[in-house]
Amino acid sequence: MSKSANNKFTLKGRVVFFATGNVNKFNEARSILGARGVAVGMLKLKGDEIQSDSLQEIAEKSVQNAYKHCHLPIFVEDAGLFIDTLNGFPGPYAAYVYKTIHNSGILKLMKGEKNRKATFQSIISYCDDQNTIDPLSFYGESKGKITTKERIEQGKSGFGFDPIFQPEGSNKTFAEMTIEEKNGYSHRANAIRKFAEWYTGQR
Repeated sequence: MSKSANNKFTLKGRVVFFATGNVNKFNEARSILGARGVAVGMLKLKGDEIQSDSLQEIAEKSVQNAYKHCHLPIFVEDAGLFIDTLNGFPGPYAAYVYKTIHNSGILKLMKGEKNRKATFQSIISYCDDQNTIDPLSFYGESKGKITTKERIEQGKSGFGFDPIFQPEGSNKTFAEMTIEEKNGYSHRANAIRKFAEWYTGQR
């Protein structure tokens, strides 16, 4: 990476930046993009918290704000947990709900419920100097169920609602999986793979 005369970075090769303060999310993204020959840098950028019922709107506004700060090829990710029997709650407010009531609060709300179906949804939105007005967005999802208790395995990389979400086709929660295992099922990994396919096709 070198600086040009106008004091902006000139990037060589396949390099993108992930605007996040979540190291776990970054490691998941780096695992997928790195396998495709794309180098990923992590940028922690402070910005206004965007409130919306739409994951895509949140992600696209967030990445536009991030690009204004750094003027580098950058993406953000926003995710939501949609629980059938709770009418889609917590949805796009998953991060706030987790900080407020944690996994134990969701399990209390689900106590005695037979329908435990849930879906994790993820949106990756990307900006560079070619698409600052209309960011590109990529969608991924993972269908599964809410467990009856937290299930965590020491040394694994679970975070957030991972200990109570078991994806279809697995007998493990996300928190009981390695990064490689989780990337085979997760909403975020599905969205990142779509982004990676598009990105590597451009370069």
